[in-house]
Amino acid sequence: MTDADYDNRRQVLYWRLLARLFDPEEQAALEAASLAVVEDIGLPSALLDPGASVDSVVQRHPELAEEFDGLMTPEPEPDGARDRAAEVRRAALASKLLLNVFSTGSGTVSAGQLARWQSDAGWLERSLGCPPGGLRGDRGAGAVDGGGAGLELGAVEAELVRRMHLREVLADPALAARLTPSMSLIEQLLRDKGNLSGIALANAKSLIRRYVDEVAQVLRTQVEKATVGELDRSVPPKRVFRNLDLDRTIWKNLTNWSPEEERLYVDRLYYRHTVRRTTPQRLIVVVDQSGSMVDSMVNCTILASIFAGLPKVDVHLIAYDTRAIDLTPWVHDPFDVLLRTNLGGGNDGPVAMAMARPKIAEPKNTVMVWISDFYEFDRSQPLFEGIEAVHRSGVRFIPVGSVTSSGRQEVNPWFRERFKALGTPVVSGHINKLVHELKTFLT
Repeated sequence: MTDADYDNRRQVLYWRLLARLFDPEEQAALEAASLAVVEDIGLPSALLDPGASVDSVVQRHPELAEEFDGLMTPEPEPDGARDRAAEVRRAALASKLLLNVFSTGSGTVSAGQLARWQSDAGWLERSLGCPPGGLRGDRGAGAVDGGGAGLELGAVEAELVRRMHLREVLADPALAARLTPSMSLIEQLLRDKGNLSGIALANAKSLIRRYVDEVAQVLRTQVEKATVGELDRSVPPKRVFRNLDLDRTIWKNLTNWSPEEERLYVDRLYYRHTVRRTTPQRLIVVVDQSGSMVDSMVNCTILASIFAGLPKVDVHLIAYDTRAIDLTPWVHDPFDVLLRTNLGGGNDGPVAMAMARPKIAEPKNTVMVWISDFYEFDRSQPLFEGIEAVHRSGVRFIPVGSVTSSGRQEVNPWFRERFKALGTPVVSGHINKLVHELKTFLT
């Protein structure tokens, strides 16, 4: 078979993919040609069945699971001739993934359909070498910067959740059990929690709790990688073997080297300092809970609770839209915090600042993290003046455009330029960056 023949086969598969993405109706010629290609290369015809999930295909053909893993990751340039047959095979498998994830039809979505889509999206993430939820803004710091693909997957999932009769699904324990918590689903649950009661509300709370616990586990791992403060050299090092500084001990005793005996005589052992300073620090987190900041609200409440569990860190949490609410009493339990928030509304930063400033006791030992897109309701100047005053008092001020897993952020350019001039540039929206900034200051 010539190279042109292989190219034609790939084109048939990709033309069918594009045709089905833009029009759910079958194109008979493309379907017949694609079936002939798939069967000729030894792949199951179920790959062309839009109703078959990737899970079902892999259950019947388990050998394909390994092929789906890393299927769409970049490959090194071949040293010799390209493997044209392998390229056709990858095209058939990739087409199945893309069609299942991005061709979602219309009309009402059932719990089973959402669960199937989430599973197929998981296979797509695996094919791209991403962790579960990594392209949908899920699982906190364990996710990756998926760029446009990440935003698109999140948008598809959000649309599927919107098309569900979620209240009816939550009222049925069997259907609710089929739901997998994700950022899109949690956002919808938080928005609709005031309309839920009884079994539906209990199921909604269970899903939120599961999601919170999963994200917390990932973020806690990131935080625990930090040291626990600068070394305190005023405290003598503990003289135990695990603290022995072997390199320094040898260096300091080199004058005792005996060439004749080829032996080093050690007069003194040197040990590493392990005791670290634990100056009490205050962390004030202010989170914009308007509609555009839902993922930030979820991630930051979980992150605040983790830092609240560290020794010598006093954490305060404030959420705001047109009003501000002090959530500090519940900061150790992000689940309780989320149930007390009311997503949506506008932005009135000065109201939040009026609540936050009295919490500053010792400016030099205080960090204030402000998470918002800073699109204020005609009160930009008063908010910035308050921020400027806090910064000049000695508080470490960290503005964050958003706190998402994909790193997406949008910040009012007026604020962005002024923060830069103030010497407090906006931190990237990726949650890992915020974890790093807080570890640097608090540990």
